Amino acid sequence: MSTPDPVHPTSVRLRVFSLNCWGIRYLSKHCARRYAMIGDLLAKEQYDVVLLQEVWSEKDFDALRKKLASSLPFGHYFKSGVIGSGLAIFSKHRIQDTFRYRYSLNGYPYMLNHGDWFGGKAVGMAVLNIGDTTAHFYVTHLHAEYSREKDSYLPHRVVQAWELQHFIRYTSAEADLVVLAGDFNMHPTDLGTRLLRTYADLRDAYVETPKFDGCEDGGTMIAENPNNDMAPPEKGLRIDYILFKGSSRLELHCESMSTTKGSVPDHAFPYSDHEALTAELRLDRVPQDGVSQDGSKGMGPLARGSDRTAAKLAELVDIVTEARTEVKVGLHCAQGMCYTAARTGVMGLVLLLLELAIAAVPWLALGAPGPFPSVSFYLLGALCFLILLTTALLYLFYTMEIKSLQEAEDQMRQAVGCLQERLRGFPLASPGPPRLGPPGKERRPGGVGPEE
Repeated sequence: MSTPDPVHPTSVRLRVFSLNCWGIRYLSKHCARRYAMIGDLLAKEQYDVVLLQEVWSEKDFDALRKKLASSLPFGHYFKSGVIGSGLAIFSKHRIQDTFRYRYSLNGYPYMLNHGDWFGGKAVGMAVLNIGDTTAHFYVTHLHAEYSREKDSYLPHRVVQAWELQHFIRYTSAEADLVVLAGDFNMHPTDLGTRLLRTYADLRDAYVETPKFDGCEDGGTMIAENPNNDMAPPEKGLRIDYILFKGSSRLELHCESMSTTKGSVPDHAFPYSDHEALTAELRLDRVPQDGVSQDGSKGMGPLARGSDRTAAKLAELVDIVTEARTEVKVGLHCAQGMCYTAARTGVMGLVLLLLELAIAAVPWLALGAPGPFPSVSFYLLGALCFLILLTTALLYLFYTMEIKSLQEAEDQMRQAVGCLQERLRGFPLASPGPPRLGPPGKERRPGGVGPEE
């Protein structure tokens, strides 16, 4: 169970665990043995909530659920796509409700070597009652980044982040606390991460904690991990996160955070190709007057004074405008691919009609022999039909992609307009409170200065 805090008698502590399990049966290295290691770890440690990604097989989920029956008795697997979403949650507290939202964009079905489309990437939500506290836990896995320089999936990942922040904001209105964890496949300064954190007003456990024990710079994909084939930089990549926020009724603090460091004692290989994250959160009830320690009544950055609010709105305008630009780039590419598919389909249709016309010649010529050998004729006809069918399917797929991108762009345009209208209602900011720093600057754990 969540434990009382001996230093803060009225507080409650909550331990949250997150891991991308890299659980592709028959393809991931040492998959069955690693699942056994993960199960042993979860059964031994006193976690309150466990959020897992890439649990692609329900059989593996059922095996974990059986092993964790006494320590984490409540669990749920979020089904989606062809092979499942890979998302799962285990909890010491009874799960009151669950919901799964599948992202409208998630790669391309013909990119078989990537496979994201078949995974049905989504966000899973679980509602828990922890004492008299209503907690919403979200677990997600966004589209992978296969090339930093030529990232053709960036518009999809931006739209996923846009839909994710909408989903969290609209489903967490009654929540006392919100926790989001998962593999975002985005760096801390990437557009999608900034959009998610700023618009949904979520705080990064790594940035907020005063006590961190783990890989350098919080890396969750490191070169020291033998399961990792991506060859990350020397300091590794931080693409897995635990984000959180409180409410007007509850203050939330990250007391400590840790990650695994590649190797596992007494084992020949790590738990996964990603590092596991553990955050210890402290829950403090806000006094009856509803005023939190910073005087914001728990409403987040938009309620901390006019200058601070104006700076926040200006930052949101910049981020959403940047996201809208990226979506427009993706829309232009999708429209070009749709046009190419349509043009190729028309060519296939013309060839097929020509084949049918040639096939009708013997009938019209009263039994004259065909102009081509029958085998070659049928093979050519089958090829034309295959081209027509493939391009028709691609045209339909690109049309759906265009609609999703257009909808996201329209939403962003409306959001920018509303934010600018709100921003015009504020006086010019005084030189007192500083404007939020540039995207490349993060606070170190403990909030002391920017990262170098």
